[in-house]
This record gives sequence, structure tokens and C-alpha cells, in this order.
Amino acid sequence: MNDDASPVHDPARRRLLGTLAAAGLAGVVPRVHAKRSRPLGVALVGLGYYSRDLLAPALQATKHCRLAGIVTGTPAKAAEWQRRYGIPDRNVYDYAGFDRIVENSDIDVVYVVLPNHLHKPFTLRAAAAGKHVWCEKPMAMDAAEARAMIDACRQHRVQLAIGYRMQHEPNTQAVMALARSRPFGRLRHIRAEAGFHGFDGASRDTWRLDAARGGGAMYDMGVYALNAARYTTGAEPVAVTATSSVERPEIFRGVDETMRFRLEFPDGVTAACETSFGRNLNLLRAECEEGWYELSPFQAYEGVRGQASDGRRFDAVIGATPAQQARQMDADALAILERRPPRVPGEEGWRDMLALDAIFASARAGGRRVEIASA
Repeated sequence: MNDDASPVHDPARRRLLGTLAAAGLAGVVPRVHAKRSRPLGVALVGLGYYSRDLLAPALQATKHCRLAGIVTGTPAKAAEWQRRYGIPDRNVYDYAGFDRIVENSDIDVVYVVLPNHLHKPFTLRAAAAGKHVWCEKPMAMDAAEARAMIDACRQHRVQLAIGYRMQHEPNTQAVMALARSRPFGRLRHIRAEAGFHGFDGASRDTWRLDAARGGGAMYDMGVYALNAARYTTGAEPVAVTATSSVERPEIFRGVDETMRFRLEFPDGVTAACETSFGRNLNLLRAECEEGWYELSPFQAYEGVRGQASDGRRFDAVIGATPAQQARQMDADALAILERRPPRVPGEEGWRDMLALDAIFASARAGGRRVEIASA
């Protein structure tokens, strides 16, 4: 997701792996045990908006984890964060020196909050250092990267969780449960739309406008619609047709401003999805044999709400305590402490990447139907 990243130094990671191997520690890294006297220490990697305004405040409301460290390429940011949160010098890292985190017992979890192209390299480096990994969405640039991240965390015996905060939100969880109970009969069709109008007059150097760094609407907002289609059906899509468009070519050069895609699921269920940086979109609706239900907005930091054809309502929660991000991080911390899989493991992000690969392939081919690789 977010931030002020500098280039990844693969030689540093290789040196770290070599050091561990020389010491006979390759694959044998510090473990977080179920019984401990303190919450898990979390280091935020990248101190952009999402970390600054949402994750750091949310960590203050968690019960099972705490803000213990930061990683940034901007010394001025580090000083400000240290003053605000009392972070000691030993828990502050720059990107080049990140691998020294292997020596820091204060930090149990690394939360990767960087532009998309840096998710894989920092996940690999964190896993090699023996730290559990929480990674923002989208998980990676493609399914191959996502698979490498899963394999690295498994090799080093650390957990990997993906930051799909909506799956920790109560109304979203209620909709996910309907995929199992089917109170309105067989599911027929889904609409999932996520987007906003933005970037007028914006700096052109933002990573969201740079294809090489994982920019474009599909990566940034489209994963909300894609993931929602999957959790609303409780199934995996088998094929997709997709088209991309750009209405403001002076802004969107080489990345999609809008992506429309139609997912095909088993048993004839379809999902019409749209994402955009040019339109405000925020709807999830399920049409069934005997009724319907929807959330609007379905992805928001608070106020997710909806209704169903039988009169039931999914009431909005405003000013929720804890916030979605606090719920997410506490749940993921408990999964580590209790030695069980997280609600949203790396495999969930990988399945989205399989679909994303097919969506981009279909769009490049002018909307040709593309089958999605099976998980």
C-alpha cells in the first residue's frame, strides 16, 4: 500500500541469509510463544498516510499488540514518530539497514505498508529475520510474487497475514456468513463496485500513477471489489472478461483509470465489478433466487451499512472503538499467540492475485475471456 520507500537492497538480504546460515540458524528464527507477559511488538514499514493516520492510532487501541518500531527512508519522519510514540533509537530503521531487525527482540511482527512493488522484497527480508509479517493489500504485483511470499514465510516458520480490514468488520462478516446460510436461496449475481474520483492536480510522482510501482485503480481499489465478490459467493472465480479505460490521459499514463470486469463462478453465478479513480463507487449487492441483500458503503473506514429484501438491516457503526484496523491487528496478533492461522492468510491474497493476473490479461487482450488459474 503506502509510502516513502527507497529501493530494496537485495545484497543486504543476501548478507543476512548468509549470516544466519553461517551461524547454523537458517530456518531457525526467534519464535513468539503462546504465553508471554507483553503484547506483540509491531514495526510499521513505511510511514505514509495509512500508517500515520490509521494504523498507528489503531495500535494504541489494541490489546494484544503495540507499536514498537518504525522503518522509514525519511529521518525527519522518524524523529517526529519517536517524539509522539516514545520509540527508542534501537527500534528505528532505515530501508538499507532493515535486516538488522533480526537482532531486535522488541519486534515480533513487521507490518509492510509500502507501495505494491515493495511488498514481496520486504516480506522476504522480514521472514528471513524471523519476524511475522502483516502485509497491506494488494498482496503483491502478481500471483508468482504472492506464492514466493507464502513460501518464504513458511520456510522461516512465521505467519503471513494480509491487511484486508473489511473481513474484520462486523457487517461484512454478516454478509460473508450469508454465503453459507443462503437465506434467500441460490445466489445468482453480484455487483461489486469500489472507487473514487481523484488525482486532479495531484503530483505525478505518486506511486498510484506509476505502473512499475503497482499503480492504477485495479491494484488500489479493484481488490476491494474482487475480494468482496469472492467472500460474498464463498467460491473461487473460474474465468473473467475485463476492459480498462482512461478518461484523463494527461494523468493516467500506462495505468488504468477505470477497470470493469465480469467474474464467472461455478454453478453459473456471475459478478459484475467495477473500480475507478474517476468515479465514486461503493456498493456490494447480491441477487438471489428469493431476494437480495447489499452493503452501501461496503468499504469504508467506518459506517459500513446495508439492508436486505426481507427488511433486515445492517446498521452502520460510527466512531467504532476499536477501529477496523485495531480489530484486524488484534485478531492477527491473537492468531500468532494462539498458534493458529489468521483470518486472512497469505493464501487469501494469493487467490486474489490469480484473478488479478487474469483480469489484466483479459484487459490487454481487449476483453477476451480468460480462465483463472486454479488455486
